[in-house]
Amino acid sequence: QVQLVESGGGLVQAGGSLRLSCTASGRSFSNNAMGWFRQAPGKEREFVAGIGWGGSRTDYGDSVQGRFTISRDNAKNTVYLQMNSLKPEDTAVYSCAATVSYRTYPRPVANEYDYWGQGTQVTVSS
Repeated sequence: QVQLVESGGGLVQAGGSLRLSCTASGRSFSNNAMGWFRQAPGKEREFVAGIGWGGSRTDYGDSVQGRFTISRDNAKNTVYLQMNSLKPEDTAVYSCAATVSYRTYPRPVANEYDYWGQGTQVTVSS
């Protein structure tokens, strides 16, 4: 059974930082693209960041460009999201995702991913 489990969410003040982790089990995604998405109450799911299998190719949503950094450790089957300079509008449930069809380039579209984690809440207070 394939599982993606996120951790690292929580409550932080505006301007602070958090680091999310997503660890996969049940199969290796070391040769596959992975990504982070978020969804706030009453809003559509939003692409946050994506990363190719090698880690050198990354992509970010416009609203987080320059503040968030995605990385991965294939030996640990884990992808990370370092979030700096957090803003109240970053408040959302953050979910990681993995695709079995795409490898090299990050994917910004949710329906291109095959496996999803349950999500972790990030709340940024003003």
